[in-house]
Amino acid sequence: MNTRKVYEVLTWASSFLEKHGRDPHIAKILIEHHVQVDSDTFHMILRDEMEEKQYRAFMSDVKEHVDTGIPVQHLVGYEYFYGRRFTVNEHVLIPRFETEELVYHLIQLIESKYKDETVTIVDIGTGSGVIATTLALELSNAVVYATDISEAALQVATQNATNLGANVTFRQGSFLEPVVEANINPQIIVSNPPYIDKAEIEELEDTVKNYDPHVALFAPNKGLYAYESIMEQSKKIPSIECICMEIGYEQAKAITNIVEKTYPTAQTETIVDINGKDRIISATLR
Repeated sequence: MNTRKVYEVLTWASSFLEKHGRDPHIAKILIEHHVQVDSDTFHMILRDEMEEKQYRAFMSDVKEHVDTGIPVQHLVGYEYFYGRRFTVNEHVLIPRFETEELVYHLIQLIESKYKDETVTIVDIGTGSGVIATTLALELSNAVVYATDISEAALQVATQNATNLGANVTFRQGSFLEPVVEANINPQIIVSNPPYIDKAEIEELEDTVKNYDPHVALFAPNKGLYAYESIMEQSKKIPSIECICMEIGYEQAKAITNIVEKTYPTAQTETIVDINGKDRIISATLR
């Protein structure tokens, strides 16, 4: 039986992935998963021999990713967000780093504006629950609710909140409708809604367009429908003081107009992400 050092497998797989137009870093993620080590200790096992069973499972995943484009997160069943591990599957959007920036901004805003005062937050379109769960764990003064139209997504979100010990109340429905129906009075609205125009589908990588749920990606009216709906429904909730939403590339002006049309006196700010792209609309209503 052939023996293979971990570093040899890593070198070959990284090259194989890159040759086929895939991210070579995926090799390291898959090895960590199959050998069951974390990133901090990965370097310590590079000269260890990889067990045959682990190697075969690893190679199967590498080849499936190359052949089909299936995201590595679906192969391993999880993704990390804000330092925590969240279960993901085909029913939820895979968390992106840009959304961590949305969460970070909101935490800073809440700590500055509300300090130790109890604050109620609603996460709209929660998906895997990364935003709601992270806020509940990072903010001891927060009461967190989350909504999603997808029952399957809410099952994933509930599992994540439970696994991580977060106190989040989940409700099924479209945008803010469950909040209005339940008479919840939040001060903060946060959302990473669908914002891609369906006409842009062919521009997306196969790992996204073929695997992320389209209901979490695409929205009518050039990707603006969700923002219009959230703003319209928000008028039924007079307790709202701040709204923070992730936005798509080149949408800042249009979404700012939607917010300010609904709330003419709102102080609206566009925040860029680590790549210098407009990524967050933050509106203080009062």
